[in-house]
Amino acid sequence: MTVRLLTNIGRLWTGTDLLSNAAMLLQHDRVAWVGPAAELPQSLPGVIEDIVDVDEVENLGGGLVTPGLIDAHCHPVYAGNRYAEIAMRASGASKAEINGAGGGVASTVTVTRGTDPWTLCNAVRERLRHWVLSGCTTVESKTGYHLTRDGELADVRLLRALEEEPGMPRLHVTFFAAHAVPPEYFGRPHDYVEAVGSWLSDAAQAGAEGVDVYCDNQQFTVDDAYWLLTAGRASGLQTHLHACAKPRHGAVRIAADLQCSSVDLLHETDEDDVLALAKTSTPVVVCPTTSLHERRTPPVRALLDHGVPVGLGTDHNPGQSGSTSLPLSISMAISMFNMSVLEALRAATVGGAYALGVSDRGVLAPGRYADIVQWDADHEGAFAWAYGLKTLRVWRGGETIR
Repeated sequence: MTVRLLTNIGRLWTGTDLLSNAAMLLQHDRVAWVGPAAELPQSLPGVIEDIVDVDEVENLGGGLVTPGLIDAHCHPVYAGNRYAEIAMRASGASKAEINGAGGGVASTVTVTRGTDPWTLCNAVRERLRHWVLSGCTTVESKTGYHLTRDGELADVRLLRALEEEPGMPRLHVTFFAAHAVPPEYFGRPHDYVEAVGSWLSDAAQAGAEGVDVYCDNQQFTVDDAYWLLTAGRASGLQTHLHACAKPRHGAVRIAADLQCSSVDLLHETDEDDVLALAKTSTPVVVCPTTSLHERRTPPVRALLDHGVPVGLGTDHNPGQSGSTSLPLSISMAISMFNMSVLEALRAATVGGAYALGVSDRGVLAPGRYADIVQWDADHEGAFAWAYGLKTLRVWRGGETIR
């Protein structure tokens, strides 16, 4: 197996520690050793007998290096755009006015259903490429814009196929048929919930890793969410929950009771919800672009102070946020959520891995994937300044993507 040495790393955030003048040994697609350059071993049992025999040496010029970022919440599988709707909203149009003009989730569902699979695949591939070039080596990818059994399962298979292509990020596929009630089930939401429940085992077999439910007073109820998430867990799926409504709706409590894999967004919540989450292992995923759009801020400082793990997402979707830049989300989290630079970086690496239930990435440590980013900076403070810090190099499993 190829053994490579990355040296002259000026600042290295491993996911747990911040090192100066560091080095890394990579073996095949994994990290074999990481630490201060002065402590680089002369040999590593099972890896290399003499350090002078490494196959490749790369000098990173004193730059800033982190684990590959992990976007723990986004919606990349859709066709078309909703620019006209977004312009209406920016001009003060109400949700009712936008829906009356043919906007909303239903408009994306109509366009996505009418788009041929080849065109849809090309659009999703291009979006995912933007993620990985901006430093995201793992992207949580939700379905949710077909809202039919065959369409949602096809989206799962599309994502699994794209992940195998060169230059793509790793994907965590989340089955999100419970995004909204489709037009053909108008007035029959319970029937749709039962239908989605019957698709969950098929979704797992198709390659989905998680199930998500949009639990809000305008979408699915707490009872719906509880039933679907329980059914998803029985099918072997991780459980995620869009908890977008006010505390009285009870979405956060359901996530805490079920100890979901993650509870996401939390635009509004109260101290009791924070305390309930603090008693569980359920992490919270926050999305600064969506908080800015909604003009509602999750209690990130309170969550962190109570020991609740926090992940970070772009919430890329066609109706609100077009960003595929988690570095931008890091900058916004620092300025909007009162997070330190390292807290925001931790949310974008370790926190994201925790929210997706993966232990092989998010940290640069022996045995973990060699998913690595070198940034166009020499200090992590640049994340608080650049608002979308640029990458110089991106490695997925030790192979250079950029």
